[in-house]
Amino acid sequence: MAFYQLHQTQKIPATLAQVWDFISSPNNLKDITPPHMGFRVTNDIGNAKMYPGMIITYKVSPLLGIELDWMTEITHVKFQEYFVDEQRIGPYKMWHHQHKIVEIEGGVLMTDIVTYQPPLGFLGAIANTLIIKKQLKQIFDYRTIAVEQKFGKF
Repeated sequence: MAFYQLHQTQKIPATLAQVWDFISSPNNLKDITPPHMGFRVTNDIGNAKMYPGMIITYKVSPLLGIELDWMTEITHVKFQEYFVDEQRIGPYKMWHHQHKIVEIEGGVLMTDIVTYQPPLGFLGAIANTLIIKKQLKQIFDYRTIAVEQKFGKF
């Protein structure tokens, strides 16, 4: 069974504290997700920041407008350095997403590493080649633009 990985970096002209404050708030996820996906958090998280053990549930329509339930758990957090979310319920057989930030001259380097495994074995591998890989890239390209709109271009 194949595993796949998406690796994306972005330089942000902001302080470590500003970027951390933004990315560690689950309430900001909708702002960095393409509107056509209909993303919304469905559990009451209030204004909480990411913490180990946090469960976040969503509704999302990644393909053909079909609404899916998705649940992730925040499994690791190191303040102003990284956090990891892992799918507990959702469209993937396995999903592990690392969000890392590090201070650089003039701002912050943000790195996303998504390791995933589609469902359905061989059919999932075909779907990854034809659809999933491209769609994930488009989602993260949208995220890059949304973060630039929030903080400016590096």
